[in-house]
Amino acid sequence: MKEFIEALLIEHSLVTAFAVIGVLMWISYWLSYQFTRGRLHGSAIAIFLGLVLALIGGCLTGGKKGIADIPALAGIGLLGGAMLRDFAIVATALGVHLEELWRTGLAGVLSLLTGVFVSFAVGASVAWAFGYRDAVSMTTLGAGAATFIVGPVTGSALGAGSDVISLSVAVGLVKSIGVMIGTPFVARFIGLDNPRSALIYGGLMGTTSGVAGGLAATDPKLVPYGAMTATFYTGLGCLLGPSLMFLIIRWFV
Repeated sequence: MKEFIEALLIEHSLVTAFAVIGVLMWISYWLSYQFTRGRLHGSAIAIFLGLVLALIGGCLTGGKKGIADIPALAGIGLLGGAMLRDFAIVATALGVHLEELWRTGLAGVLSLLTGVFVSFAVGASVAWAFGYRDAVSMTTLGAGAATFIVGPVTGSALGAGSDVISLSVAVGLVKSIGVMIGTPFVARFIGLDNPRSALIYGGLMGTTSGVAGGLAATDPKLVPYGAMTATFYTGLGCLLGPSLMFLIIRWFV
């Protein structure tokens, strides 16, 4: 019976991956509600649990793909791979229209540009301080400081090494979780209680999952506004990362 179930899971690995991720998300949101009353968003807990499972998978198999190295869970490698990642980026961007950005006014546009350039600058500076002195690595890690989506997209376009791309994802995840956890605590101090401020906040922070999770814990009505500019932030970062940002950083180094 055990062999039959294992063979079935391996044969339908992608379906298995969806089921596992679904259960993981259910557990994460249950933990969020039961122990934090939604203050720590379920997606932040899910990211943390995913990293723990990746560590366990790597320790058990000695492989390089985390939990996906277990044959029955190999579909998670496809589910979390570049193909579906890029599909998610395109699907997110298709729901946003440029006209909506201009409606945020000058403050929204400036917050978007400021957020992208500052994130790249901080990420690249930290990369340089830790010994990554080539333009490709600095740009990739700077992109990771923007979001964990912009990092791998930029790194892949520039031909960065897999270790640098992985590190850029890790940087983006740390930022996402930090924004997600910190937003409810700083909201009242920065006036984050209306659609306009949510638009500006999304443009400054940029990480869509972090902003959406943080605003959901602050005031669910603000989520669409923050997520809209955060989505533009991701698209703008993917556009500028391998082009303008790379040229600027290469000129400096």
